[in-house]
Amino acid sequence: MKKTFKKNIGLLHLWLGLGSGLIVFIAALTGSLLVFEKEIDQLVNPEFYNVSTIGNTKKTIDFCTDVLEKQYSIKKITRIYTFNDPARTIQIIAKDADKKAQFFSFDPYTGKVLANTPQESRFFVFLLSLHRQLLLGDSGKIIMGTSCLIFVFMLLSGIVLWWPKKIKNLKQRLTVKWKASFKRVNWDFHSTFGFYSFLILLIISLSGLNFAFDWFQNGIVYLADGSKPKLSAKVKNPTKIDPKLDKTTFYQSIYDKTDSIFPYTGNIQIRMPIDTINSITVLKENLEKTIPFQSSAAYFDKYTAKNIEVRPYESFSNGDKLKRLMYPIHTGSIYGYTTKIIAFLVCLFAVTLPITGLLIWLGRKKK
Repeated sequence: MKKTFKKNIGLLHLWLGLGSGLIVFIAALTGSLLVFEKEIDQLVNPEFYNVSTIGNTKKTIDFCTDVLEKQYSIKKITRIYTFNDPARTIQIIAKDADKKAQFFSFDPYTGKVLANTPQESRFFVFLLSLHRQLLLGDSGKIIMGTSCLIFVFMLLSGIVLWWPKKIKNLKQRLTVKWKASFKRVNWDFHSTFGFYSFLILLIISLSGLNFAFDWFQNGIVYLADGSKPKLSAKVKNPTKIDPKLDKTTFYQSIYDKTDSIFPYTGNIQIRMPIDTINSITVLKENLEKTIPFQSSAAYFDKYTAKNIEVRPYESFSNGDKLKRLMYPIHTGSIYGYTTKIIAFLVCLFAVTLPITGLLIWLGRKKK
């Protein structure tokens, strides 16, 4: 009975692995690069991240947006990123007259544009789309999500296949016999390092499902809160355009109010709504916390810049907090460079799994 069970597991492991191998290869390779996305992009494109000279006073955010409207024919601001680090630029994503998203970096001390590029042409924007959607939109998202589910099964079935029949054979399963034939080394490499990386890869895979399927994300919230997830937490915009509004201080006033509401040290992100119904969402990440992405939210009237609602991070449900932790867990950034390096190495090993697995199958087939 046990032999039949293990044999069936082996067949599933084999054919599902062969069927999803290419997708796993792409996901693992792109994922390993995305672990160090910020570090690599800052190294290659420093003009988007750092200023050459730190000044004494900063220009207002509205000064920068005014430059975009007058000099670059920008029609709509979508996101504004500001940073606590005095050496960092202000980053703005905005749409031009053709409704194409453009990415800008500003020197906050001079108000000059340091660099700009179409958002779609950024390497890591392309890489993220390949990682999550295979560049195929919603259909690619389903394919990648399904392959991720298969990979979770591959990990679990791999442990079943790795598990020794007798405890005395455990030592053999925990080491690679490097001096053996290529066929044996390939087998040991696939199974032994698969065992060592099992838990990390399982965590990365399960957290990746959060970005592929709504049912998985909702399930996480349900398990953490013990109740069904609430509807969208967006705040409705209550007013109409105020003709007396001083637009020269619009964004800066939103920034200043958020910074005052949440007095801790942090980076502030301003998100403009994509419709006319919802308000402006402003997130302030708490840099005083060890774990990243602990951001409180404030909501502002998109016409008057009046504060509508405040939601401190502490007020979020356990489900919402867990949902927000999925990204740092998935990328390995949850505990800084230590977990990033671990995630990077494990993802690099995952790149080899479809290759070594294929070689194992070809070797058996030849035999």
